Amino acid sequence: MTTPRTPPRTAHDQPVSLAETPPEGSASSTPATVVGSVCVFCGSSIRVDQRRKDEATELGRALAKAGLGLVYGGGRVGLMGLVADAAMQAGGRVSGVIPRFLHDHEVAHTGVTHLEITDSMHDRKRRMYELSDAFVILPGGLGTLDETLEVLTWTQLGLSQKPVIICNFDGFWQPLLDLIDHTIAAGFTRPENRQTFKVVDKVEDIIPALRTTTQVKSDPSGKWI
Repeated sequence: MTTPRTPPRTAHDQPVSLAETPPEGSASSTPATVVGSVCVFCGSSIRVDQRRKDEATELGRALAKAGLGLVYGGGRVGLMGLVADAAMQAGGRVSGVIPRFLHDHEVAHTGVTHLEITDSMHDRKRRMYELSDAFVILPGGLGTLDETLEVLTWTQLGLSQKPVIICNFDGFWQPLLDLIDHTIAAGFTRPENRQTFKVVDKVEDIIPALRTTTQVKSDPSGKWI
């Protein structure tokens, strides 16, 4: 697992508001943070339900309209391409981060505001983290699951305080939410880690959730007790 490194300034060149120290042994919310750039994790497949495509497009437009920068995986295909295209067409700023081997397969989006090429998938995730103030999880496949669970793990271990919003459109992520609850019931995950992310059911709920979101601090010392 790659350990994230938080830069002194975010992609929008404004400092994220600092949080207060939470109670020992808990995952607690802190005062609302400043969100200027949002990382969207989503699928790269286009062979999906039209509703998923429409949601990605709607989110891209909404981010641009709200003045929020989009950070994403740098692809021109699937939901990734749709959310980037929509944000660009609505006048937003889009930063793509893509590993070189995918760029060389000609799936990179060359029409975004800024495209960064990394040496590996691990570096890609690290850079997306560094450039973002919050994460929004749209429907996707194994890659989206990998990105999402890694960020949630960083939060659990106290390595990240950045908010995570899971978009459970039509119950898409309900099996994942049920699995997390299952690990809690089995004693492998602490119940307070359910507070490390928010769940929304509609695209129109994402921007309000981002505006009222809070940083989450988790005390990793309680994980092993």
